[in-house]
Amino acid sequence: MKTSKKRLALFLPGLYEGGAERVMLNLAAGIVARGHPVDLVLARAEGPYMPQIPADVRLVDLKAPRVLSSVPALTTYLRRERPAAMLSALYANLVAVWARKLCGFPKRLVLTEHNTLAAVVRHKTDLRWQAYPSLARQFYPWADAIIAVSGAVASELVKTAALSTERVQVVHNPIVTPELMLKADMPLDHPWFGVGGPPVILSIGRLTEQKAFDVLIHAFALVRKNQPARLLILGDGEERSALEALIANLGLSADVSLAGFVQNPYPYLLRSQVFVLPSRWEGLPTVLVEALCLGAPIVATDCPGGSREILQDGRFGDLVPVENPFRLAEAIEGSMQARREPPPRESWEHFGLDFIVDRYLDILFKA
Repeated sequence: MKTSKKRLALFLPGLYEGGAERVMLNLAAGIVARGHPVDLVLARAEGPYMPQIPADVRLVDLKAPRVLSSVPALTTYLRRERPAAMLSALYANLVAVWARKLCGFPKRLVLTEHNTLAAVVRHKTDLRWQAYPSLARQFYPWADAIIAVSGAVASELVKTAALSTERVQVVHNPIVTPELMLKADMPLDHPWFGVGGPPVILSIGRLTEQKAFDVLIHAFALVRKNQPARLLILGDGEERSALEALIANLGLSADVSLAGFVQNPYPYLLRSQVFVLPSRWEGLPTVLVEALCLGAPIVATDCPGGSREILQDGRFGDLVPVENPFRLAEAIEGSMQARREPPPRESWEHFGLDFIVDRYLDILFKA
C-alpha cells in the first residue's frame, strides 16, 4: 500500500489469547484505515489470533525464542525500517524501551499498560514478575508516553512503578468495531442454545488463575442446586486440567463445558442468559464492553481494574466481591430471573474504534 503517511509499528510478544492482543489488532485495523502503514511486529508469530491479522497490516516475525531475547532482532528491524512511532504492550514494553535506547529509533515510543500491576505482582510468584515494578520504575520513563487502559490501571501504575501522574494518560481500549455486530449475527451451531433448553451462563477468558473460573464453578454448583442451568466457558489455558478435575469432583460434568478457544464468541454473548466475569484482577476487560454492546445481562466481580469503571459503579451490571462464590451465585440467580432492558448506547459508545484511534494517533504522532 503506497502512502505518504507515517509508518507505525505495533510490538507484542505474540498473538496469544487475551484482551490486549485483540485490542492491538483493532488498533492496527483502525490506523490502517486512516492511511498509515502498520507493521505488526511480534517477538514470535504464534497464537490463536494469527488468522485475525488485518489484510493490509504487514506482519514482522522476529522469531525470538523468548520475548526478552528479541532485543537484537527488534533493534535490527527499527534501524532498517525506521518507523515514525512504535506502540508496545504487555511485557514487550521493556524490550521496546531497550531496543529504542540502543538504536535511537523510532522518534516516538508509547507503552500501553493493560493490567493492574500490583495485582499481577501479588499473584505471580516467579522472579520476573516480582522484579517488574522496579524495572518499570527504571525504564518506563525512557518512553515518550505511557497509556493506561483504565483509571484503575493508571493509579496502580503510578503507585507501583513510582511514576508521576503526568507521565500516564488514560485511553480506553478500542473495542466496539463495525465487525462486532456482524460477527454476533452469525449462526450459532451449539446444542445448548436450542429452543427449550436450560438457560446458559457464559464466561469467556483464558483458563488462568487471574480469571477465577474455579470460583465461578463453585458458584454455579450453588445455582444448579436451585434451578436447571448450564455453564459454558470459552477459552483455554494452563488451568484446564485443574478445572476439569473440579467439575468432575462437584458432579457437574453434564452441565459445565470448557469449550476451548473460539474465534468468534459474539453469537454466544448475544444468546446467553447471563454473562459472568469472575476475575481476581483485570485491566480493562474487553469482553465486558462487548457484553454491554450486545445487551447481555452482566455479573462481574468488583476486582482491581476497570470492571467498576465499565459498569459505572453497578449501573450497567451487578458487581460482587472477589473470591465469594455465594455472592456470585446470588447475583447470577438474580440476573437470570430479572427482566432488564439492554444497556443504553452511552454505556459503550466511548469504547468505539474511531474515537479511540483518534486519541492514539494524537499521542503517537505528537510533534
